[in-house]
Amino acid sequence: MGQRVAGKVAVVVGAGQTPGQTAGNGRATAVLLAREGAKVLAADRDPTAAEETVKQILDEGGEAVAARADVTSEDDIAAMTAACLQQWGRIDILHNNVGVSIAGGDAPITEIEADAFARITAINLQGTVLTCKHVIPVMRAQDGGVITNISSIAVEINYPYVAYRTSKAGVVTMTEHIAITNAAYGIRANVILPGLMDTPMAIENRVGRGGATREQVIAERNSHVPLRNRMGTAWDVAHAALFLASDEAAFITGVALAVDGGQRLAAG
Repeated sequence: MGQRVAGKVAVVVGAGQTPGQTAGNGRATAVLLAREGAKVLAADRDPTAAEETVKQILDEGGEAVAARADVTSEDDIAAMTAACLQQWGRIDILHNNVGVSIAGGDAPITEIEADAFARITAINLQGTVLTCKHVIPVMRAQDGGVITNISSIAVEINYPYVAYRTSKAGVVTMTEHIAITNAAYGIRANVILPGLMDTPMAIENRVGRGGATREQVIAERNSHVPLRNRMGTAWDVAHAALFLASDEAAFITGVALAVDGGQRLAAG
């Protein structure tokens, strides 16, 4: 156990994950924050997945509770916030890790269905707005806190699907808005832009498409990463999130941090 966020209370939204052979970004972040001393409320629309994350934390000697929260429901978000306050009395860290693209019906702009665009935007952007809406008053009242939102390097490269790129670009500018409008309250807000990651959501949704095997999917994604031609992992995102949540980043706010192995440079 480390001490970089010792005594802090963290809400990790999207702390579960889809089944797969590797860790997801939300689970890795929840586990790492707990390893570094935070008390973690692991929230996810899938309560079983959230409980699995909590079990891993508890098995390692950390402190955590699970909560069911669908970010498209403001009632769920309000209940999640209240549950954390009832459990620990404060919220020092809010980490928003929810996002969907292909699984939500994303497509090029000439093919996107209105319902799919609305669904993806509701999850990726509106959901993050609403979690911040409910947690920021708590942080203002306690004179500080840290918000870290997960966007995507897709906002800076030639990503082919319109809803994901557009909604995740919104997360970047929303984070900047939060940072400047809440600086006087001691609230810091930053956004992480993950590149190609070896996570269940990224890999499982592509296996079988066009007959592609797991090995082919992984090899194709690796080929786009300049840094050693290898995707990152959820732990790369988690370590970036830990840094931004820690006092080491006490003078950093409004920053978009790419965790992408140089992919945006090659794309540019």
